[in-house]
Amino acid sequence: MRRLLTALFLQWMTLTALAADPLPSVVSGSIERIESLSSQHVSARHIDVWLPPGFDRKHQYPVIYMHDGQALFDPAVNWNKQAWQIDRVAGQLIQDGQIEPAIIVGIWNAGALRPAEYLPQQAMQFLPQALRQSLMQTRGLPELMADRYLKFLVEELKPEIERRYPVRKDAASTMLMGSSMGGLISLYAMSEYPQVFGAAACLSTHWVGIFEQNASVPLALFRYWSGKLPDAATHRLYMDYGTETLDALYPVHQQFFDVLAKEKGYTGERYLSRAFPGAAHTETDWSVRLSVPLRFLLGKQKS
Repeated sequence: MRRLLTALFLQWMTLTALAADPLPSVVSGSIERIESLSSQHVSARHIDVWLPPGFDRKHQYPVIYMHDGQALFDPAVNWNKQAWQIDRVAGQLIQDGQIEPAIIVGIWNAGALRPAEYLPQQAMQFLPQALRQSLMQTRGLPELMADRYLKFLVEELKPEIERRYPVRKDAASTMLMGSSMGGLISLYAMSEYPQVFGAAACLSTHWVGIFEQNASVPLALFRYWSGKLPDAATHRLYMDYGTETLDALYPVHQQFFDVLAKEKGYTGERYLSRAFPGAAHTETDWSVRLSVPLRFLLGKQKS
């Protein structure tokens, strides 16, 4: 009984905290919120849905599911006063005729449980048990929850979005985007559910898993993806990295993954990997280059 009461109290505290969160302001298009969306798999969270300029319910739109929804739109409401400002970038690209209008679904992360939900769960089985336990202790992870998070995306969130909004349901029109560990979970989601997600954009992918250079976590990730990358004939993948702050740890690992992806058939218009010298691990820097992955995912002439 005490455990049940504790769980109910924590759920009440979560919902109370979420209720106080202001809706982001946007400079292009409009935004709607699904308040505290409940789940059988993960904790309740806000879903902020951006509708493009000229939104028309008679039109069927592609959709991008984005992680870390708190940081996507309005710098004023994010903890570090930075944001991707995807409403501004996407709105301008749409106005210029460079990309197809799309609906963007911003999925709030789970705060302290973010690493537990975003670290690719099946890949961690390639780590020796002692290393896996050490990683979890280092990151303060009570358990690995990525598979539950993906069930939330596929079994609960996606049907809810399709019920509320005129989005195309085919895999080619259903995409993912994220940065850092959000990049990892984007690639993981496409790999675990290739019939659901047809493309992913992974910015500053956090190959190292922790906050220092190491070989063990990247090796486990590469072992997983050597057997799980979806068919390049039907999927597309964008990846990038900067060279400053945390991003300085990524080049060697991203270059190795580029070779792996090429061996799996990701070439030409199916794959784009970019380096951005001088870019740091911040929402501001992701915003500066956001037009590149958006054109890759939604461009009317993909290259």
